Amino acid sequence: MISIEEWKKAGNLISCKGYDIFVQDTKVKNKDTIVLIHGFPTSSWDWKDIWVLLKKDYRLIAMDMLGFGFSDKPNPHKYSILEQADIVEELINDKKLINYHILAHDYGDTVTQELLARINSMTKTTRCKSVCFLNGGLFPETHKALFIQKLLHSRIGWLVNKLTSQKQFNNSMNKVFGPRTKPSKSELDGFWSLINYKNGRHIFHNLISYISDRKENRERWVYALKKSKIPIALINGSMDPVSGSHMIKKYKQIICNLNWLKELESIGHYPQLEAPKDVADYYKFFLNKIS
Repeated sequence: MISIEEWKKAGNLISCKGYDIFVQDTKVKNKDTIVLIHGFPTSSWDWKDIWVLLKKDYRLIAMDMLGFGFSDKPNPHKYSILEQADIVEELINDKKLINYHILAHDYGDTVTQELLARINSMTKTTRCKSVCFLNGGLFPETHKALFIQKLLHSRIGWLVNKLTSQKQFNNSMNKVFGPRTKPSKSELDGFWSLINYKNGRHIFHNLISYISDRKENRERWVYALKKSKIPIALINGSMDPVSGSHMIKKYKQIICNLNWLKELESIGHYPQLEAPKDVADYYKFFLNKIS
């Protein structure tokens, strides 16, 4: 396992929209690029296990979004999915990416839906060649938030922030993993330390505004899935209580664009951590299929 210290040492801070954003970049040439966008409440370290399985064949770029991981965590600040999408776009432009794919998870799925909406509105050929969604709330009506998330999103969110302990956090995280693929103690400790980096635990009630963003932008972001100009794949842990098999059922009902689907029956909310080899293999199969 790549430790947090190793992960931090391998990356660097770059300026995006006036903030320091932590970025990992393998910087290999003459290979297609994958931009990896993490979820809530964790960070780019979520990709540590899949990183070693993909880097032989692709250039990999991952970032900690604003308010997460090693990136800046301004407080007070009005966090939004639109702002996060602006930052990802600036990173892509700064890196001068030509052919790239997006692999996203959870909160990152929502950021990617906004990016997809922008891609769909372009008149010129997009440089983005595909998107792949791991478990995430693509539809607000199927997102079954945990009780702690509901509290954070309420008027007493600031108080919940203040009172939440690592034990409570660990319990919440364990609930969304599959029954036989729970996170290790070192992983849970790592998640918690990254959340607390730069005093980040005290902004959670602001970061969770994405729940409102999803409701307010539902039409735009679902339309982006329906009218996508580029291939879409879903790799989804079925046992995820937040965005599991019930989300896939909704996706099929709405008849959104879908080029490839793989459901992982015994896996929960974090497929890239619970079954990294399977996810890497299925994802590479999808990329080869559309190439």
